[in-house]
Amino acid sequence: MKLSEAEEVLMNYLWEMKTAFMRDLLNAYPEPKPAPTTVATLLKRIIEKGFIGYKEYGNSREYHPLVSKEDYFSTHVNGLIKNFFNNSVAQFASFFTTQTSLSEKELETLRGIIDTEIQKKKK
Repeated sequence: MKLSEAEEVLMNYLWEMKTAFMRDLLNAYPEPKPAPTTVATLLKRIIEKGFIGYKEYGNSREYHPLVSKEDYFSTHVNGLIKNFFNNSVAQFASFFTTQTSLSEKELETLRGIIDTEIQKKKK
């Protein structure tokens, strides 16, 4: 299941905070802040999708992520590779390196990451 853009923004705040009450999440937004009802609606939808849990303290709820940021984005990157790049990591890598404005330094860093992973797999 995928989150909408607005839901991802809210999840990013919660991933960063680890746990938060509604006021904490509202305070995380830059000005102009969304209405509390908007954030409440987003929370309700994200809870229904199974990404957020909460503990109740009287009338307050303390929210926490049920899915890690890494797991969420890993699932979606893998889906992107499957759906848009014929399940080919090579096609994805080719697109990523040619269609984005990566500098030579960024490409070198990327190569270093890949070389390190290759060495780990050889062990």
